[in-house]
Amino acid sequence: MILGIGTDLANIERIQGTLDRFGDRFRNRVFTDVEQRKAENRKDIAGTYAKRWAAKEACSKALGTGLRMGISWKDMAVTNMRTGQPVMAVSGWAKERLEAMTPDGFEAVIHVTLTDDHPWAQAFVVIEARPLTDKDTAG
Repeated sequence: MILGIGTDLANIERIQGTLDRFGDRFRNRVFTDVEQRKAENRKDIAGTYAKRWAAKEACSKALGTGLRMGISWKDMAVTNMRTGQPVMAVSGWAKERLEAMTPDGFEAVIHVTLTDDHPWAQAFVVIEARPLTDKDTAG
């Protein structure tokens, strides 16, 4: 069962301009330490930030809120599995919202995909509700 879908585009050049203008103030307001380390270790720093920006916007849309109602940029964080696959983790108000929209007997799974083709970065987020199995509920 699909609980929410979100997509967003980010202009890489606009993100670069914001990084140039606001630097750490922007980075620290929007991105977690892990996201910052990932971006700063990449060749395309602005592209990496732009993809994560788009993912956060897409996630907030999939949660049905957009960036309002108390959600914080850092309540949504993109990391990568060892295989490189992006993973979205939520905390704070975003986690509360996710829990509230997940029906009893289900677990929420957030799927995220990122892509870029200069000057655009794009993200898609799909929130799926999977039925819990007896194994999941065993204490």
